Amino acid sequence: MIREPAVAGQFYRGTEEGLRQEVSLYVEDLPREPVIGAVCPHAGLMYSGHVAGLVYSKIEFPGSFIILGPNHTGLGPPISIMTEGTWDTPLGGIEIDSFLAERIYRHAGIAEKDQRAHLFEHSIEVQLPFIAYFNKRARFVPISIMQASIEECRKLGEAIASSVRETDYRVTIIASSDMSHYLSAQEARRLDFLAIDRILELDPEGLYNSVITNRISMCGYLPVTTMLFASITLGAKKAELLKYANSGDINGDYSQVVGYAGIIVK
Repeated sequence: MIREPAVAGQFYRGTEEGLRQEVSLYVEDLPREPVIGAVCPHAGLMYSGHVAGLVYSKIEFPGSFIILGPNHTGLGPPISIMTEGTWDTPLGGIEIDSFLAERIYRHAGIAEKDQRAHLFEHSIEVQLPFIAYFNKRARFVPISIMQASIEECRKLGEAIASSVRETDYRVTIIASSDMSHYLSAQEARRLDFLAIDRILELDPEGLYNSVITNRISMCGYLPVTTMLFASITLGAKKAELLKYANSGDINGDYSQVVGYAGIIVK
């Protein structure tokens, strides 16, 4: 299956030349380091591209990525994984790592092979222009999470870790998430750092509970919780906040912002 872009021309430029130029605005020439996982935003590139670009500029590119994204559309089962096919982008197609995807599917036992959840979902797609810009040969595994208990996040995270250990190439786990939605910049920052502090402490249970208790409108907290469980199992010792920003920094409206955080786990 070739999965066609759903938000090209909306969240990012829809032509090869235009997208390459757009991505180049947001990436930097920085020393790279191997990372186990990362948190990366998924808004339109004009809003969050400078945060996402910093993350992808800092990481040493692996052979494959696992990209965990929230399900905004409501289509498909609670946890959806694609195990074969190619996702097309204006910069070229990116192939699904079937070897890794099949192992995650078998180890987890709670994910369903499904395409519907991915057809129109932007949270994973918006990561791909950065990957294709730096390395079109990199492969990936798309996993969409609509709902999950803390124990299901743990089980999926541990299944991801077990599967990564069975590969003979490096894998990086990307958790796609924006932070608070449509609050004042001051309130968004207050709530967002309740979540960010838990991520920096490598505390998946604390993140999950903090988001629910404080009603933080962080759309990808389930992917981030899962990524943390996987990263801890793989030996993570430290998380680093690369950048925090909000949409007001771009459009000047700080009365109703969306927050963005770029974090690496190593």
